[in-house]
Amino acid sequence: MSVLDRSNQELHEQATAEAARRYEDSASERERVENRMAAGVRFPDAPDALAVRADRILDRGGLSASAVVADIHRESMDLPDANERIIDLSNELQAWSFLPRGVRAGSTVARVTLRREGRELPHGTGFLVSPRLLMTNHHVLPDEDFARRCFAEFNAQVTVDNQPDTVVRMEFDPEAFFTADQGLDFALVALAPTLDGRPPGEIFGWNRLSVQLGKLVLGEKVNIIGHPDGRLKEIVLRDNAVLVRLDDFVHYRTDTRPGNSGSPVFNDQWEVVALHHSGVPKKDDQGRVLRKDGRPWSPGDGDDAIEWAANEGVRVSSILKHLARLDLDPGRRALLAEMGPDSGLDRSTAAAPQTPTATAPDTTVAAPQTPLAAAPDATAPQVPSAPAAVTATARASEAAPAPKKGLPARPTAFGGHRHLVFLHGRDQQCKDPEELRLNWTAGLNRGLTLASLPPIDPRDVWFPFYGPLLHHFVTGRESTAGTIPLDQVSAAAAAEVFAAQSPTGSYEQLLYEAAARTGMPQDGPAIRERFGAGVFKPLHRPLSWLAARSDLDEWTIALFLRDVDLYLGDSTVREAVLDSVMETMPTSGELVLVTHSLGTVVGVDLLTRLPDGLDPVLLVTAGSPLGMDGVNERLLVRGPHRPARVHDWVNVWCPNDGVAIGCPLEDERWGKLTQPVAPNGRERAHDIDEYLGHPEAAGPVGSVLGSP
Repeated sequence: MSVLDRSNQELHEQATAEAARRYEDSASERERVENRMAAGVRFPDAPDALAVRADRILDRGGLSASAVVADIHRESMDLPDANERIIDLSNELQAWSFLPRGVRAGSTVARVTLRREGRELPHGTGFLVSPRLLMTNHHVLPDEDFARRCFAEFNAQVTVDNQPDTVVRMEFDPEAFFTADQGLDFALVALAPTLDGRPPGEIFGWNRLSVQLGKLVLGEKVNIIGHPDGRLKEIVLRDNAVLVRLDDFVHYRTDTRPGNSGSPVFNDQWEVVALHHSGVPKKDDQGRVLRKDGRPWSPGDGDDAIEWAANEGVRVSSILKHLARLDLDPGRRALLAEMGPDSGLDRSTAAAPQTPTATAPDTTVAAPQTPLAAAPDATAPQVPSAPAAVTATARASEAAPAPKKGLPARPTAFGGHRHLVFLHGRDQQCKDPEELRLNWTAGLNRGLTLASLPPIDPRDVWFPFYGPLLHHFVTGRESTAGTIPLDQVSAAAAAEVFAAQSPTGSYEQLLYEAAARTGMPQDGPAIRERFGAGVFKPLHRPLSWLAARSDLDEWTIALFLRDVDLYLGDSTVREAVLDSVMETMPTSGELVLVTHSLGTVVGVDLLTRLPDGLDPVLLVTAGSPLGMDGVNERLLVRGPHRPARVHDWVNVWCPNDGVAIGCPLEDERWGKLTQPVAPNGRERAHDIDEYLGHPEAAGPVGSVLGSP
């Protein structure tokens, strides 16, 4: 065995020994939990923890609201009993979506394989937590040098026909990102992109780690997907129970093997609650590890001979807190931020403190009433009681360079009489319009190729750029009393702030309409009032419902609706945005207008401002919220309508896009339009290059531009 391999084995043995020590130290708590479970208490956790868990199950669609009502109305229950019954029902009644969601979660799991002396040896398990980052144990990948000797194998599994699947190898790229911590026994490493430049998360999906409350309680079942003993992918499904929750670790009974090191531990809603890292060996009175036959174990017996008492996982919240404290360069910080806003690692969403203004609204965010000690599997987002606000990006300093402007097309583009205009959505203020134009064009050219049409040159595209202007208005309306870091506030708490800041008080209406259009039960408020009242603000439920039914997280949805509400509700903002767009627009000829996200709303308003000499022959809307009454009733031309003078209209939408609410547009007042469904990639449901990469969206654009 090489020095590196011996060191790696020593780390594994040390992790096992420390897990055993924590298991012994928590014996009294475990005994208390087991005694209560033996007495018939299914979930022997704190009442506040049960309330938070029950609320999250309902909000995440983990249990049908009608099933809850039917069950609990059979007998009179107080609030604690009702909360426990909700958790119990979620363990007994699994929706059909449980299995396909499990399949989707399993796609993110890879076998970590070691190259040694010309051989390839299965070494552990890892799973994607962002488009480009994979998480595993420190004792699996202790440092960058060791990571260079390993690679990840996705699809190392059998198919539904029990035939070996096609394994996809992905190389680690520790130079791009690597961090590890021995105490928490985790490692986070970048994966190299595929040959076509796509990150692995775009192919296999990735798990959104969250600091939100309510993912797990004592006594609840967990699920583990991994590669035990290096075998093809296996799953331990719900035959287990959580025994003890420590500050940084959680103990549970389940049937896992040594190769499961680095596996994700899921709840029944397929949220990652822990990183599996070690078994806990059974010991005798003298502290000796025991074999399965009851005799003392020796290192030569191997791990297979050990009698395992339980397993230990590292809590996701502890890992996220550790990552938040790292001092990283901007490039590595950006990679970490790709884990998503729910992780609390996207620092761009925190506002810098400024001096309050006399007209600033009261945006106090009340702290959740659940104590930190009752948090099931996350840091409790304690929010300061002083007025504070959450912004989409940090305020630019006075020394910041002037914002970049829109880009005109070449005068000779498409013969000089046809014009292609791309109109972007929100959150583009820090991006380069030239790079954005390239990305949009790359997506469109992919779709044109599939449609057997010639590609276009990015320089032939008009690209208005209103992102910095919109951002200026957004940050100008924030409360300026101080900063709220993301690890101290939830998306739901931020939504309460956005509702308070809404120019016309319509933010909450938008959020509830969006949730209702995606099937949120209308008896929800009554259930919320009885179960968990006071634990969450009212906007938590619709926000969680939308996130659970789309490929977007709660922060993305909350921020998007905030910007839509600001544009529609403040005439100053709307006029400034439209004026900014008109500065980079052709004045005559035929217009092909391709819009995305908030840009679809701006685009429909823009069509009322076009000069007479500019003829809109084609409108493309992608990932649009126009189907929501709270949006279309506030357009310049109110209500569902076909924009004047538009010849043809293509509205492309994706069922998993949490922004394309109300699509397809079914009201007959929209008139005749084509509405293709775009099966966008995992975690990319709202991306414009995904939309334009479909021939159904790109084909009409290419046909118009290429016509004589």
